[in-house]
Amino acid sequence: MSAEALAHVLRPLQNLFRATDYPDLLIGLGVPDDAAVWRLDDERALVITTDFFAPIVDDPYDYGAIAAANALSDVYAMGAKPFLTLNIAGMPGNLPGEIVSEIIRGGAEKIKEAGAVVAGGHTVQDDEPKFGLVAVGMCNYDRMMTKGGGKSGDVLVLSKPIGTGVTSTALKRGTADADDIKQAVDWMARLNGPAADLALEFGVRGATDITGFSLLGHGMEMADASGGALRLHLPSIPFLAGARRYAEGGNFPGGSADNQLYFGERVRFSDTIDEYNQMLLFDAQTSGGLLLSIEERKLDAFLQRCREESVYAWPIGRVEDGAGITVLDQPIQGIAAWKSQDSGLWFPQVP
Repeated sequence: MSAEALAHVLRPLQNLFRATDYPDLLIGLGVPDDAAVWRLDDERALVITTDFFAPIVDDPYDYGAIAAANALSDVYAMGAKPFLTLNIAGMPGNLPGEIVSEIIRGGAEKIKEAGAVVAGGHTVQDDEPKFGLVAVGMCNYDRMMTKGGGKSGDVLVLSKPIGTGVTSTALKRGTADADDIKQAVDWMARLNGPAADLALEFGVRGATDITGFSLLGHGMEMADASGGALRLHLPSIPFLAGARRYAEGGNFPGGSADNQLYFGERVRFSDTIDEYNQMLLFDAQTSGGLLLSIEERKLDAFLQRCREESVYAWPIGRVEDGAGITVLDQPIQGIAAWKSQDSGLWFPQVP
């Protein structure tokens, strides 16, 4: 569902549930973010989210693991620790039981890796497999991260490469290389927990996770929520190895075109950035990375801790005064790009 359609569908709920009637609902429909947040006491808050989708890879175990990592990302993006999940599944009645078991096992083992538990769930019959989770986390709400927590001068740091949309679409069409599929699966199944932990260690307050609305769509949400603008540097943004090739082959999921239609008018590109690279920034992602807004004075120490903990983090832009997003054709200046450990990733080179 596009951002515009989603806003239209949710509009009636805003009239039914007024924020003033629920003072402990810190984040909900009135102030949309990556998850709902409910205050428990003077320090703690519950963070609750849900997400599910149809298969984007062939292997059922990988599908379950990716769906679980994706659902947990919204909890991590709020600065919370997940502790409880519930499975949500819609499965065809004629789907072999061993396939369903592998999907659920993939999700369960990813949840265990995150230090949380699967406490139950609900399954219905559906024509197409769908799997995901309800995820519940806990945070100290004085340290909570939100889309609006960034401020002018902050450096934007991304924790996973872009390109899962075009790669998974190429897989569905039978045109993706095996190595590219493996690379995409490895990144989609990677938990955002370690990146979130380091962000909290350095007092980060601005964050979101990059999923279906694309880097530019979720970036626009951050810009709007913080009352500022974002400046992104295309050559500093990491992409999966085959992303450009699959873009040139027209392998964009339908959500990517929706993202361009909805967010495109507020994005300014350098004239030298071609249509394929523009569209890659609108590419609808699955289980993407965190986009963090970090004070520049803390950046070097943050990146050093990332290296120590083997957590990936690429500086890709800045928060600045203004509105909307500008995408430039030059690498980010004054910050050492972390490319020595980026084996197999692609960074656009603009003439």
